[in-house]
Amino acid sequence: MKLSVVIPVMNEEESIPPLFDALQHALAETEHEIILIDDGSTDNTVATIKEYAPKHARLVVFNKNYGQTTAMAAGIEEASGELIATMDGDLQNDPNDIPMMIRHLEENDLDVLAGRRAGRKDGMLLRKIPSKLANALIRTLTDVHISDYGCTLKLFRKDVAKNLGLYGELHRFIPVLAQLYGARMAEIDVRHHARQFGTSKYGIGRTFKVLSDLMFMVFFQKYAQKPMHLFGTLGVTALLLGILINAYLITIKLLGEDIGSRPLLILGVMLVFTGIQLITTGFIAEFIMRTYYESQNKKPYIIRNIFVKK
Repeated sequence: MKLSVVIPVMNEEESIPPLFDALQHALAETEHEIILIDDGSTDNTVATIKEYAPKHARLVVFNKNYGQTTAMAAGIEEASGELIATMDGDLQNDPNDIPMMIRHLEENDLDVLAGRRAGRKDGMLLRKIPSKLANALIRTLTDVHISDYGCTLKLFRKDVAKNLGLYGELHRFIPVLAQLYGARMAEIDVRHHARQFGTSKYGIGRTFKVLSDLMFMVFFQKYAQKPMHLFGTLGVTALLLGILINAYLITIKLLGEDIGSRPLLILGVMLVFTGIQLITTGFIAEFIMRTYYESQNKKPYIIRNIFVKK
């Protein structure tokens, strides 16, 4: 199978028939399969998919709503194509961009090609501005320079997609996960259409989720294999500051000054205990990381290929 198209859907019954028509037209010359994941729809999305589904289409139905990341992970798990494309089911992504993305990925020997929504058809105040701010913040903190993290339309080689480790709400950080994998990645302009049916599943409230996930991604990117470098550095710094403060207070106490009512005494004691706790947390995190790799026989590296000269 050349291509698997993974499409998470939730309450998109009106979008399904034109979505299938667009996919069939766009991919008529490409051997492909379509995998839809129903993420707990409460309308007639499932029945509509069953009625209009073309050949080589599969439907995975969740028993409840798990979120877009989980739906995407389930679809990627089901995919068998050499290449895997992900896209939204609301007709805002254009399937006609997929053949162009395939050519670009293969001609440039890429592992991941991310879509960049040109002329984005979304509201300025609630969608575009928060998105631009979030994209700039993610680029700054992760040093992964993708312009549009929110575009679902992406193309992957199979081995990269199946090793992304998607869970929680990390679909927004797929480029960061791909960089951690060592993927060769680029982005390209794709079309974006205004929503025709239904309502958006995302609002301004997701901002806090993005920020919390970003904190985790920065930690995961920099310290996943060496958590002691973070906790140990912070712990030793706090411990040394606490020791210095307490040594100063003991010195002036011996000189006859009263230190019992000084806020500095509380700070010194808290820094010592905080330093010990951070160092201990670093040890525990190191043991957990070793257990993670050794219990599952995982390697902390990925080999792209091996060359043997004969």
